[in-house]
Amino acid sequence: MNARELYLLCTKENGLSDSQAAKLGRKEQSLLEKRGEKFFLKASERAKFSVVLTGGVFDVLHIGHALTLQEARKLGNILIVVVARDATVEKIKGKKPLHEAEYRRAMVSELKPVDLAIVGAEDKLATFARVSPDIVAFGYDQSPFPLPQNCKSVHLTQVKADASLAKTSRIIRELGL
Repeated sequence: MNARELYLLCTKENGLSDSQAAKLGRKEQSLLEKRGEKFFLKASERAKFSVVLTGGVFDVLHIGHALTLQEARKLGNILIVVVARDATVEKIKGKKPLHEAEYRRAMVSELKPVDLAIVGAEDKLATFARVSPDIVAFGYDQSPFPLPQNCKSVHLTQVKADASLAKTSRIIRELGL
């Protein structure tokens, strides 16, 4: 397993336990460092590739999502997608999503540009700590927000899809849901 694969595993698991790390070979173990109770990829290894983070609800996948993820993927070596928690969707949109977060995460994880999809933490900063992105890519219809230091923000305003095909709210309304 190389550093990239180890990073993805550590991010997926939100760190590796002692027993998980013990199952790895010596080479892989040499790439890890313990932080608190868990193991993560050493900073020197993590610095060898760039990670792009983007996120959204992804309740009804459409061409706008696909185009945004394609463009975000071009910004770095790894694309991590954060899928909004159900409670976050309800708070922001004022209604429950059609699909539960784990279902939406599973769907997004199957898209070609995506290296890993995770459900966001309750606290955004916890998600940033888990992923340690170099770049956060905001979709064309998203409002950028302040980011932790050492994290670059990119607003993908050049990605525009036909609104008749790429607005989840319009699709839901037309389906009568």
